[in-house]
Amino acid sequence: MKIHLVDGTYELFRAHFGAPPRQDAAGREVGATVGLLRSLWLLLSTPGVTHVACAFDHVIESFRNDLYAGYKSSAGVDPVLLAQFEPAERAARALGIVVWPMEEFEADDALAAAAARFRDAPGVDQVVLCSPDKDLAQAVVDRRVVCWDRRRDIVLDDAGVTAKFGVAPASIPDWLALVGDSADGFPGIPGWGAKSAATVLARYGHLDAVPEDPAALGLPAARAARLVESLRAGRDDARLFLRLATLRLDVPLDEEVADLEWRGVTPDFAALCAELGDEGLARRVEEAGRPQRRRA
Repeated sequence: MKIHLVDGTYELFRAHFGAPPRQDAAGREVGATVGLLRSLWLLLSTPGVTHVACAFDHVIESFRNDLYAGYKSSAGVDPVLLAQFEPAERAARALGIVVWPMEEFEADDALAAAAARFRDAPGVDQVVLCSPDKDLAQAVVDRRVVCWDRRRDIVLDDAGVTAKFGVAPASIPDWLALVGDSADGFPGIPGWGAKSAATVLARYGHLDAVPEDPAALGLPAARAARLVESLRAGRDDARLFLRLATLRLDVPLDEEVADLEWRGVTPDFAALCAELGDEGLARRVEEAGRPQRRRA
């Protein structure tokens, strides 16, 4: 079997910016929630999808905000979108999907922790991380754990991560620490770009293994000297950014593999669709029928 783990926050953001606006009976904006729900149903309708969970940033802030003041937060996020996080979680549950709402941790932490936990479980052939987020590339393991960009239908296994970023999955946090991540709000180390970071980390793997001898970096001498000096001056920042970029695998998750099996929508799904003004989705789900109970 395959386990599909969905980045609900990404899906909700994508629906907010891509789906048409829609109001419920009370006049509240629910377009992103409806878009998310339809996307999740499309996933569940895909052959071979049997076990699914979805993680959300229940609040945007996490423990990382305590480590670095510039880390991403809810500041500047459209209040219309923020107001739909809780309804989106409720909608995903009504669809019958296991939901992990994160507060101390982030959704990516939950997905990475679940992938590490389930990848070697009996009966599990592959864990599919449904997200294009580069942070999650660090969770890829051979072809046992892969990232799937559903929108572009691109799957990244171990070789795919190396081809895209120039480093193996285990070096992705170090690469991000050097290059920075504008989406997460940390700048990286001055002078270090994607190519130079990839060249050095492909040889040494991790930040702490990078030598201070410019001649050992495998780059032109003048550029190597500048990068070594920049990293020396920003070593503390680099270690902080590495901590920010490294996904946590100690997220407490109660579910076992069998709990992720999709067994159909909950009894209140049709009422929720009516509340959202999308009775058509409820009819499509009903017409598709309830899945046969499968063994985990």
